[in-house]
Amino acid sequence: MNAEELDQKFDNGDDVLAYFDLTTLKRPGLETQRVEVDFPQWMVEALDREAQRLGIQRQAVVKIWIAERLDIH
Repeated sequence: MNAEELDQKFDNGDDVLAYFDLTTLKRPGLETQRVEVDFPQWMVEALDREAQRLGIQRQAVVKIWIAERLDIH
């Protein structure tokens, strides 16, 4: 099947997922990259308290807060 035929199927509302290999699917810009950051002890303790309050891991708190801050800009 060529791209034009696939486009036509999609435009007609047909399910075209069968034509794709979803095992190799990647979302650009969402690859993870390890970053090392040093925090003072009081900050780690505050992060741990917040993580416990929310029922999530410390790393998740850091990711959420940074993402929120970046979304502002």
